[in-house]
Parts: sequence; structure tokens; C-alpha cells
Amino acid sequence: MKLLIATNNPGKMREIQAILSGLPLELVTPAAVGLVLEVEESGASYAENAALKARAFAAASGLVSLADDSGLEVEALNNEPGIRSARFAPQPAATDADRRAYLLERLRGIPHPPGDPGWRAHFHCTVAIATPAGQVNFAEGRCDGFIIGEERGTNGFGYDPLFFMPEWNATMAELSEETKNQISHRARALRNALPILQKLLRE
Repeated sequence: MKLLIATNNPGKMREIQAILSGLPLELVTPAAVGLVLEVEESGASYAENAALKARAFAAASGLVSLADDSGLEVEALNNEPGIRSARFAPQPAATDADRRAYLLERLRGIPHPPGDPGWRAHFHCTVAIATPAGQVNFAEGRCDGFIIGEERGTNGFGYDPLFFMPEWNATMAELSEETKNQISHRARALRNALPILQKLLRE
């Protein structure tokens, strides 16, 4: 079975390909099938945004398509940026570095509990798997940690250099790709999606 990975984000693409590499699936990129598609993430939840992307790519390609929507939720900011994580910084065409700088700017002056290494936060991921007929199934994953006041590490992307996990004594960007792909919110959501993929394979 071909599975189209419905993303134009190269970081996500690499992670999803690595995490699903052991399955008896042919993982296909939009570029490989000549598909150029930008889907507006206009949903009010991770599930709605993931479904919008998965359905659009499945309809355009005729292939079962997997999309995800993920975000960082910081307790001190009332769980912002959440579904707006990729659009959090105010400037147009903001980079990952711009978004990280803006996050720290928003947190400046907000105390975190004594003894905590930073501000409590978690990454959330919802995966949507859509068939060309429009059927959609969902799976979720979560990874808990803290936002720290300085960037550490050069692996990963997005908010990874600020996201510290005490049990690893490292930020997400300091972990090896192999370790990250076992413990991240995306890895957990994709593991939870395995029964859905296995059912589609049987069908």
C-alpha cells in the first residue's frame, strides 16, 4: 500500500519517514507524485487541521494520506501558542528562530515555580489518516517538558531547542534523531496510529 505523507515541511517529512520506516508500506512524498498543494489550516483544533490536510491530499492524489497537526502548549501562556504554533510570531514569513524569540519575549517577566527548570509545557500531535473516499481516523500523542530561557542543541526544528526534558537532561534539539523519534509527541501519535494503518493494510 502506498501512503502519502501529507506535509510540505521537510523536518516533519524526515521524522514521519523514519518513524514509519519499519512498516510494509511504500511511503510517498507529495513531490514524488508531482503534487503541489497548500492547505489552509483554518480548523479550530489539531484534529480539524490534520483532517483538512489529510482529506485534501487524499482527494488530490487518490492515495491514503497521513497528515499531522502539532503544537506547543505553555501553561504560563494559557496553553498558547497551541494550534497557532507555526503562525505564532507577529511578523510575516517568520522563521523558526523568530518564533522561538517571540515565545521567550512573551514569557519574560512571568515567574516559573521555584525548582522547575523553566515554564511547564507540552507538545501535542494529532495524526489524521484519510482515504480517497473521505474516511478519516485519528490518533494522538503528547510529550511533556519545560520551556527554558536559552536555546540548546542544533538537531530538530521548531521549538525543539527550547523544549527541555528533565528525564533526558536535554532539550529536544540535543537528542539524537533516533532517540527523538522514539519519545516525541509525533512518534507517540504515529505509534498510536499503527492499528489504523494495519487495518487499512488488511483491507
